[in-house]
Amino acid sequence: MADLRTDVVGARPFVYRKKRLGCGAVGLTELAEEFGTPLYVYSADQIRYRFGLFQAAFAGRAHTICYAVKANSSLAILRLLGEAGAGFDIVSGGELERVRRASKAALKRVVFSGVGKQVWEIDAALKAGILLFNVESEAELSVLAERAEEMGVRARFALRVNPDVFAETHPYISTGLREHKFGIAIGEARAIYKKAKRMKWLDAAGVSVHIGSQIRMVEPFGAALERVLGLVGELRTDGHDIRYVDAGGGLGIDYGASDASDGEGVTAEEQVRRYAAALEGALGGEGARLLLEPGRFLVAQAGALVSRVLVVKKNGAKTFVITDAGMNDLIRPSLYQAHHEIVPVTQGAGEDAVVDVVGPVCESGDFFARDRSMGRVKAGDLLAVLDAGAYGMSLSSNYNTRGRAAEVLVDGDSYGLVRRRESLKEMLGAEILA
Repeated sequence: MADLRTDVVGARPFVYRKKRLGCGAVGLTELAEEFGTPLYVYSADQIRYRFGLFQAAFAGRAHTICYAVKANSSLAILRLLGEAGAGFDIVSGGELERVRRASKAALKRVVFSGVGKQVWEIDAALKAGILLFNVESEAELSVLAERAEEMGVRARFALRVNPDVFAETHPYISTGLREHKFGIAIGEARAIYKKAKRMKWLDAAGVSVHIGSQIRMVEPFGAALERVLGLVGELRTDGHDIRYVDAGGGLGIDYGASDASDGEGVTAEEQVRRYAAALEGALGGEGARLLLEPGRFLVAQAGALVSRVLVVKKNGAKTFVITDAGMNDLIRPSLYQAHHEIVPVTQGAGEDAVVDVVGPVCESGDFFARDRSMGRVKAGDLLAVLDAGAYGMSLSSNYNTRGRAAEVLVDGDSYGLVRRRESLKEMLGAEILA
């Protein structure tokens, strides 16, 4: 069983007090009784704390922290970060609308990434006056020029270049190599910028790079940025006014740790410090505004998925703890074979047992943990799947016609429902019977 620390400022927010797990001062048992399960619970204090670490680490440089909306697109979390001064990294027109609703003033701090932007999405972003388009192909750049001319708006853009830097992470979330669908080969970028210089409605304002997600070693970030800055120098020689360098996101966390640590046993503060040092070492005296796109690092450890045990079942030598949450609520273990700590909401006595923690979905791949040693539980007990604030709700689905979970945001000793549980009526409302 994870031994969650309770005495570290800035540590993970889910801690035991008198053998009951809470988010800060608010008990998870009470939240489950009021709002039901499955239930996502987020800590506003933890999100602010981690955003503040980035702000402090780069305080000596002109910068904007553009939260990656895809990690967790809750309107409440977007509003919280917008009020703290964040910009936003979006990858769809839907995410743009989320930013508009949560923090309209932050639209001027939006960067639009993604390999397949549709015309209506480009138009909406131009109309909103976003900060920057991160363009991922020469064909996309041509479409952007056409739409900008049609709307009479000059479009600021950065080419997302592929530096061919290897970052040790899951292959599904690695993006910086030449065989990936993302970006433009860095050796081809200068010629494309030259073509763009002849397009009246385009403003080559920056260069962008993003090498992947859940990267815990900081050296690849510095190596990628060094290659980008070499290109920036060439572009300025060619007469381009490069004002932004977008270093992307991808800083990872340690999903296995049970205390305040992130990445090789260091604290979140130390991990951000190391990350900043790697980037600053590459940047040197570069005067362009630095854009950063953290997502997971800001919200993952601020969230937990609370579920109730339906039954404990034995099949031969295997013991299955079957919960009311499933892969439709949190797909990371099934999709990425990702590890999440799972703990009882109420600590019990007795020996730990080796179990598979699984959901009710009709798939053998519906699991949260296999052969996991954890405290003994019984039907009706509550479990918390930790570090679930990123790519949990945002990757959830209605598979097996299961409604998406409710979400609660805890702020200090207060809390509120920020998304109600999805009903059958809402799930079926868009369908048509002739």
